[in-house]
Amino acid sequence: MLSSLPPREREIVDILYERGASTVSEVGAALSDALTGSAIRAMLKRLEAKGFVARAASERGFLYAPSVEEKTASKSALSQVVRVFFNGSPTSAAAALLGMQDKMSDGELAELEQLIAQARDGRTK
Repeated sequence: MLSSLPPREREIVDILYERGASTVSEVGAALSDALTGSAIRAMLKRLEAKGFVARAASERGFLYAPSVEEKTASKSALSQVVRVFFNGSPTSAAAALLGMQDKMSDGELAELEQLIAQARDGRTK
């Protein structure tokens, strides 16, 4: 999904997820390096045509926002990471995350335990 986008278009979509609905000038201010307003508008138009961005009129001008729910986009990106780097094995990906436990807080580890328990409950119902 999002991983199929060129890097600059992906950066723009990431900005919209982070900041919410934004004008062309707001997107431009958040980019890692300067682009002209017309270049940003052209990329936003392409993203709109591809179905990644929606445009709505406002008193500030057109506002652009992601049209794909962030959770859906994240799940798609994570699926690709699991497929590419972990041979499609969610267990291997989870083991890699747990290998980073020294960087995780007790709360984060507890949250993972809770998610595993919920996954088990959902599977047995």
